[in-house]
Amino acid sequence: QFKGTIEVKGSDLVVNGQTVKFYTEKDPANIPWKDTGAYYIVESTGVFTTTEKAKAHLKGGAKKVVISAPSADAAMFVMGVNEKEYKSDIEIISNASCTTNCLAPLAKVMHDNYTIIEGLMTTIHSYTATQKTVDGPSSKDWRGGRTAAQNIIPSSTGAAKAVGKVIPSLNGKLTGMSMRVPTSNVSVVDL
Repeated sequence: QFKGTIEVKGSDLVVNGQTVKFYTEKDPANIPWKDTGAYYIVESTGVFTTTEKAKAHLKGGAKKVVISAPSADAAMFVMGVNEKEYKSDIEIISNASCTTNCLAPLAKVMHDNYTIIEGLMTTIHSYTATQKTVDGPSSKDWRGGRTAAQNIIPSSTGAAKAVGKVIPSLNGKLTGMSMRVPTSNVSVVDL
């Protein structure tokens, strides 16, 4: 149990006397990052995952944006794998996905020591907010319409493809699948 104080003042949250600015803005360009002193922004909505979309944060005064999901065009970095390639003039980067952050270090160690010719990965992945809470129609596929909290649901994953972005010598050598399972947290990768 939290032993401090939490209160709301206007649209701000105050925790132990420390004001935390709170915004409900749909367009990141309208968030006054510069005024708040926030220069490094973690983009975690899952909506602004391209460089062009994430640039909206820069318009509000941010200096750097880290996209917490795979990106089609932003430079992608995974700690322990390719973070040394980061250059300070890059304004927008992707930190890949949780599965890629699990798979890439494992693939790097195996590839550096034994050379991966081709590989198959499977992730046993907790359900996510994009899944159904009760059975219903899915625009993606029939399996995606099953209730997340009571089924093991085979699904696709982009993690194997993303590994090729952070380890170019593995590009096209890995393929993968996901099993969404009824746990609210934790996942595992098998390579």
